[in-house]
Amino acid sequence: MGLPKSLAALRERNYRLLFFGQVASVVGDNMTPVALSFAILDRSGNARQVGVVLGASTVAMIVFLLGGGIIADRIPRRLVMLSSDVLRFLAQSLTAALLIDGHWHLWQLVALQVVWGAAAAFFFPAMTGLVPEVVSQHRLQQANALQNLSWSIGAVAGPGLAGLLVATTGAGAAVAVDAATFLVSAGTLFRLRLPARTARNGRSTALGDLRDGWRLFRSKTWLWVIVLQFSLWHMLVYAPVIVLGAVVAKEHLGGAAAWGTILAVFGIGSVLGGVVALHVRPRRPLLVATLCTLGFAPTPALLAAVAPVPVIAAGALLGGAGFAMFGTLWDTTLQREIPREMLSRVSSYDWLGSLALLPVGYALAGPIAATLGVSTTLWLATGWLVATTLGVLAVPAVTGLRWSPPIATVTPHAARANPLWPRPEEPGARQDGPSSGDEVAAAD
Repeated sequence: MGLPKSLAALRERNYRLLFFGQVASVVGDNMTPVALSFAILDRSGNARQVGVVLGASTVAMIVFLLGGGIIADRIPRRLVMLSSDVLRFLAQSLTAALLIDGHWHLWQLVALQVVWGAAAAFFFPAMTGLVPEVVSQHRLQQANALQNLSWSIGAVAGPGLAGLLVATTGAGAAVAVDAATFLVSAGTLFRLRLPARTARNGRSTALGDLRDGWRLFRSKTWLWVIVLQFSLWHMLVYAPVIVLGAVVAKEHLGGAAAWGTILAVFGIGSVLGGVVALHVRPRRPLLVATLCTLGFAPTPALLAAVAPVPVIAAGALLGGAGFAMFGTLWDTTLQREIPREMLSRVSSYDWLGSLALLPVGYALAGPIAATLGVSTTLWLATGWLVATTLGVLAVPAVTGLRWSPPIATVTPHAARANPLWPRPEEPGARQDGPSSGDEVAAAD
């Protein structure tokens, strides 16, 4: 394939299939919240019902994340992801049918979003573990940058496409498109050619697996420190910005169009950050990643100051770029530093820790703002972000981490059988790490 060096991961057949399947799925995922919101508001005009339906998937994901990590480390990750895609296809197909029919009840939408969230809880830890299995190690950061880029594109394209479909054909059609994207994802996953996974030694219980994952998670200072940072960030920074940003826009900036513009520019910033992450390879990845999180600080500060919309949007652009960079470097660090056979479990702790307090933040943002004022609450969010980021930068385990040689658990037989694995004479080749994959690219 005649691709530039920055996109070389797409030369590898397995990763190319995974990437394009996920692009379709992510665009669909970003369509459904818009479609459901309009469907509920058109029926009842009740914003609380919108929150209940959209929050149901998040709560279900939080509940099932640890189980998803255990399962993804026990059985083939592709099978876990395929099963999740099928369940989410069914959930969204039924949702679309209810919306098209028009005779639905709120509890039905809530129940189907619970199914969606539970299935997603199995998908994402498996996804984190699968990426190193489908791309060469020296292209791992590039693959993660492309993954984050696909999510950013979905965040920009999905809501716009949903709005167009809702306006022309109805909310049910938008959700039906989302359902179809899960079939696209499942089809690409089915076509992957993966080596056999090494059999696990001995027998272990689910509780034992959970305990082993926790021990490893707790033993990595850089890991739990940053997860703790983001757990509190979601509650004390992100949730207030999302809730109160809309309030500021409505009262001072001209309404929903202004807030939509700011969020769209944030998405554009994340696309730009993903492009930068394709080219930058820092020697101390978590130092750079943590510094990038400071890029979000201008957004709550400018909202608190009620700056003009273009100025807030410029801050959002910087924040989007920073978090795209962080996501790429963080995912790559996890995949390089955590043993492959425990990666999904550790990833599930990461997902759980990062998301667990988000619903609490949504619930508290309004009452806190009512007590302290919207502007004060947003200034406190800005101060918290800056102070905790500086605190993380004072942790040597974070700033001093350098990427070590990849950790992998593969038998010599599997290595010989898999064309992604290197010949010993190749420069930088290891018996326990994937090769450049150029042989596969040439074969394609």
